[in-house]
Amino acid sequence: MRIILLPLAAAACVHAPALADAPRQTPQRLDTTVKVEMNYLLFLPKGYDKQDSWPLVLFLHGAGERGDDLELVKKHGPPKLIGEGKDFPFIVVSPQCPKDVWWEPIELTALLNQVIKTHKVDEDRIYVTGLSMGGFGTWRLAAFTPDRFAAIAPVCGGGEKYWARRFPRLPTWAFHGARDQGVPLERSQEMVDAMKEKGGAPKLTVYPEAEHDSWTETYNNPAFYEWLLAQKRKPTVE
Repeated sequence: MRIILLPLAAAACVHAPALADAPRQTPQRLDTTVKVEMNYLLFLPKGYDKQDSWPLVLFLHGAGERGDDLELVKKHGPPKLIGEGKDFPFIVVSPQCPKDVWWEPIELTALLNQVIKTHKVDEDRIYVTGLSMGGFGTWRLAAFTPDRFAAIAPVCGGGEKYWARRFPRLPTWAFHGARDQGVPLERSQEMVDAMKEKGGAPKLTVYPEAEHDSWTETYNNPAFYEWLLAQKRKPTVE
């Protein structure tokens, strides 16, 4: 996954004097096309063609699954369950983050735009979930486009508390292990508390005996998917 900036025709560019010759600040304009390259797994549910639209779950993996081998994405979460024969009643999009980089909202937004354009997606029922690095990515993507999602479910992640001002009432169910040494429980707790301070009602499930792996129990729980599918995007209130 990478972003490539493609310059437009020279006629579209604004020519400026060399910096050394410029006596003052001059207005400029960047005009480029952004190309995003990303590998991802796409799951379409049984009977896909028999229905006009389907909910969509975007799954963001953790740091250990980065690279250029999509088989790594099947290590945890929905892609793992699908690989074992699970048939979910929704579309699942599972991108892979390249080695040594983190999830970028602009790239994930481009991916969602493309999938929505080419598949039968119910745009009022788009959900984001992810584990560890993907949990951080889930919080961050919600802050980037808060009005796009019906619900988020970050697992052992965290973020910047001020992000919560962007989505205080977005249905949220966070999960974390009480004994997590990789990402302390406080990272989820402070995000949930920040949402509550702004009038939201997020949920936080803490597994008392769990360490960093709080995702296996979460993604194996049918009630988790029932909760997701019960959420629908609310109209934006001006």
